[in-house]
Amino acid sequence: MKQHREEALSYQELTLRNRGYIDDELQSKIRRTRVLVAGCGVGSVFAEAAARMGFEHIALADADTIDSHNLNRQAYDSGDIGHKKVAALGARLRRINPGANIVEYDGWVNQGSADSLVAEADFVMDTIDFLDLPGIVALHDSCHARGVPLVSAVSAGFGAAAIYFPPRGECTLRQLFGLPPTGPVDGSLHMSRFEGLIGRLAPEVVSAMSDTVEKMRAGLPCPAPHLAVGASVVASLCITVAVRVIAGQEVTAAPRMITADMTRAVVSEGMDLTEG
Repeated sequence: MKQHREEALSYQELTLRNRGYIDDELQSKIRRTRVLVAGCGVGSVFAEAAARMGFEHIALADADTIDSHNLNRQAYDSGDIGHKKVAALGARLRRINPGANIVEYDGWVNQGSADSLVAEADFVMDTIDFLDLPGIVALHDSCHARGVPLVSAVSAGFGAAAIYFPPRGECTLRQLFGLPPTGPVDGSLHMSRFEGLIGRLAPEVVSAMSDTVEKMRAGLPCPAPHLAVGASVVASLCITVAVRVIAGQEVTAAPRMITADMTRAVVSEGMDLTEG
């Protein structure tokens, strides 16, 4: 795990244009909050938005390398191809705010790493690849045990979906996906629940994801379709959730899912994933 900190610029100047929406007390809380970004694909867009919002303590966890097909929606450019995601993203965040404390964990989130990562976080952003069920469950288990708020999100075409898990909330990821309450899980996502979640989204998302679901069922690699719009909506949804949590404001929580569909200009907070 690498930690970098460079000469700071004026935090007041960096966050000046936040005023009017974020008061000084809330901005100070944002500055102190330690955020863990688990998964630096779509999570990279969230991380950049967090840095611009004034978060100064950001940990990045991912073992992946940047490829050309990432550039259509992630916070990287052609010069980053072939480099590790956490290193390229860490450098990008420090260019936005040289005074930020950026921690780079070049490894997968799993049973061995999740607890130490979550122990240093006040808020967790989960965009781990949905094929990595053991990693996702390890992250959620640790957050639930430690009482750390977490938001999981996926891009969905021209929109996004997010589920907020408050500290030690009654509804857990294991419950949502019908997994054992404790212990290890296998490497394949519980398909009936995943299909049920996707089926609640826009028709074009269901259609685009159908091939991905079939490949997942067969255990094959499945590069799911994504758009820059969806990645941006993910970042917007999850930054808003994070700020509301830090401010002590009410946030729609699991089992309800927050969705945003830019083609219809619709945001919904009333979708209960345990119904139907």
